[in-house]
Amino acid sequence: MDEQYQKIAKMIDHSLLSPILTIPELEAGCQLALAYDVASVCIMPCYLKRCAEILEHSTVEPSTTVGFPHGGHTMLVKLREAEQALEDGCTELDVVVNLSRVLSEDWKYVETEIGLLTRTAHQAGQKIKVIFENCYLADKHKIELCRICSAVNVDWVKTSTGYGTGGATIEDLKLMREHTLPQVQVKAAGGIRTLDKLLEVRDLGVSRVGASATRDILNTCRERLKLPAITF
Repeated sequence: MDEQYQKIAKMIDHSLLSPILTIPELEAGCQLALAYDVASVCIMPCYLKRCAEILEHSTVEPSTTVGFPHGGHTMLVKLREAEQALEDGCTELDVVVNLSRVLSEDWKYVETEIGLLTRTAHQAGQKIKVIFENCYLADKHKIELCRICSAVNVDWVKTSTGYGTGGATIEDLKLMREHTLPQVQVKAAGGIRTLDKLLEVRDLGVSRVGASATRDILNTCRERLKLPAITF
């Protein structure tokens, strides 16, 4: 497979998080992810085990959400969600911060929760992305979250769930890259619908994007690279 195509495809977490997703759509979405060989499929927890079965023996990772979409679950419930997801084959957890605690600047609680979930993922040999949901936060909140995520060594900080009032912005991505340690990667989610937008955020240091327009993005990529179309 063309190296340039693969670098782009392996930036995409194919999002299958619609609450009205059907089982046939789940199956088709996973097959699409396999055909285009993306980084991961991010699926609702109830379908994770089936997703992991479909993706087994491929290079596409099964991932899911914890505390989605508002982050307000109790810490114990989030921990149990994470443990169940790991048992079901998840390799990357996308965890929503407790927005209310962040806005209350209850930083001890926030750091304890993110640290607990990060240790749980890492002890299982898997990775964690922490979703800020930036549309509800001031810059001071985002910067403090970057500090906490760097301190507890999360794998990615992520802009949005895709279900808030706004998605990834250039300003937020610059801020998150600037205020996290180099080993913490940045994921853009919400509003990444074209190849040009993906390339724009990649230039800012983004290593992953969440996308539901995966087919359109990667078809455009293949056209520009003069690669044969993927029929799916």
